[in-house]
Amino acid sequence: MPDSSQVQPVAFNCEGGLVLNRSSFLMQPGEALVLENFEPDVEGGYRRINGHRKYINQIVPVTSADSEKAIGVATFGSKVIACRGEKIFSSTSAEITSSIAINTAMTGSGTINVDSVVGFATSGAFQINSELFTYTGVDAASSPNEFTGVTRAREGTSAAAHALNDVISANWTEIDTGRTNAAKYRFERFNFDGNEKIVFVDEVNAPVVFNLALSATNVSTSSVAGTKFVASYKDHMFYAGKSTTPQEVVFSAPFNEDDFTSGDGAGSIRVDDTITGLKVFRDSLFIFCENRIFKLTGSSTSNFSVVPVTRNIGCINGDTIQEFGGDLVFLGPDGLRTIAGTQNIGDTELGTISRNVQSIFDANIKDSASFESVVIQDKTQYRIFFTKDNKAANTTRGIICVMRQDGFEFSEIRGIRPSCTDTVVQSGNVLVLHGDFSGFIHRQEKGNTFDGTPMLGKYRSTDLSFGDTGIRKHMQRVIINYKPESAIDADLLVRYDNENADSPRPAAYPLDSTVVAAQFGSAVFSTAGSAVRFVFGGASQPLVRQSVEGSGFSVVLRINDGGESAPYSLKGFQLEYQLGARR
Repeated sequence: MPDSSQVQPVAFNCEGGLVLNRSSFLMQPGEALVLENFEPDVEGGYRRINGHRKYINQIVPVTSADSEKAIGVATFGSKVIACRGEKIFSSTSAEITSSIAINTAMTGSGTINVDSVVGFATSGAFQINSELFTYTGVDAASSPNEFTGVTRAREGTSAAAHALNDVISANWTEIDTGRTNAAKYRFERFNFDGNEKIVFVDEVNAPVVFNLALSATNVSTSSVAGTKFVASYKDHMFYAGKSTTPQEVVFSAPFNEDDFTSGDGAGSIRVDDTITGLKVFRDSLFIFCENRIFKLTGSSTSNFSVVPVTRNIGCINGDTIQEFGGDLVFLGPDGLRTIAGTQNIGDTELGTISRNVQSIFDANIKDSASFESVVIQDKTQYRIFFTKDNKAANTTRGIICVMRQDGFEFSEIRGIRPSCTDTVVQSGNVLVLHGDFSGFIHRQEKGNTFDGTPMLGKYRSTDLSFGDTGIRKHMQRVIINYKPESAIDADLLVRYDNENADSPRPAAYPLDSTVVAAQFGSAVFSTAGSAVRFVFGGASQPLVRQSVEGSGFSVVLRINDGGESAPYSLKGFQLEYQLGARR
């Protein structure tokens, strides 16, 4: 029997991720019952996530109603394309600016005199301070130059007088208009003839194709107008999801996204279920449906072949389909699934991977009308967001799935509410974009907040009983091994007996500091209420010791940060305690 007078040390790594499908007493010590705004770290441990900030500070211009959300975003060439309502816009290579030449007090509409209108479109939108305006014309011949038909945009701030020399700026240029009642823009980047292009479908109108000069051409045939999904496969363009023919895939002739002449190699394919998405993977085109999945192989009308992958499981939403970790990941009716192909054609394995966090998926599959997803390749990370028009951003949930050597680990995001997404790798850098329900475009993996809104990081360990729930443990010390990327502002909380309100509840032990750099194995961590703080940056993975109070039959560790901390990784913990009496 262990000597109760001796200090008992127990150490564990932070690994295994968020686990909600097992009793806390059966979980491994490093697994988490709460892991919010943290991500399983590719370098080990749990890392507090980066935030996001506006990609461009100007809102995507409104087209008909101030409630319009961003319904499409894509990176193409050196530009970002954003879709809102009836129009499609491109980011400018650089911010276009002018300045007010004569004091003006805008009351709703009129003319604004400016130093120059060079670079501005003949109609569009601009921003003064934080307020957005629309205009219908420019006059470069007048002195000073003029914006005419100026109107305060619906989402602008309250009316204000703008002063001489206030800066007028424009970041979005209209590149396509005249579309009607567009629902959701989806796209495909492609190159059939040495020229980079991108095609958009919007569920209502004809597909539109842009070249690198952002010149727009509508696909002419009515057979693909109103399609929801588009994919490039074997130099053909495939369109699907038309409301009048929901089971049909229409494909173009080779090397021409706008030629649907059967004699040139175009055609159509019909499956026996409503199509929910298209995705090319491992030399096949996967056709996802509500209750089935098919695979198209071959290279032309002469040898195209459609075979069932499964007739038992479908894909709920095509916006969740991503290539990730050598698989296709998608949202099925029972959670997150993968399609893992082998070298043998047709040998496809299906499996649910979200069992550890299935309760979150179950609740949000029932509640969410739409879903968005991104992949962050350098972190081997897939993110899915459960979005809904009437949800507040701070209540919107998402799941991070990270592929680790031993399988998938999960955590939860709270506070990101995308209405559309895109991920692309540019010059070795991952660019993750999302549009929001207010009409702005954001870049993820930037900053320490959600565009100025604090994002609370929360970690809760499992209930740690050290193999015996019947013996009281008198806690002496918690040793924390973690890796900061800058100064942090966080608290350690120690709770006992399943966080029972009647058990000891020591005050929070602060982890913030601005005075002394902690050295590995030597710094003494601050006590509750102490004025002394430490910045843990002296070592790559600081090891800090914190004396703690209280006792119980089990102990819980929590880390809560203030919502604006720079990222830091929790690597592991060591708990030191003395044995007490058996109950």
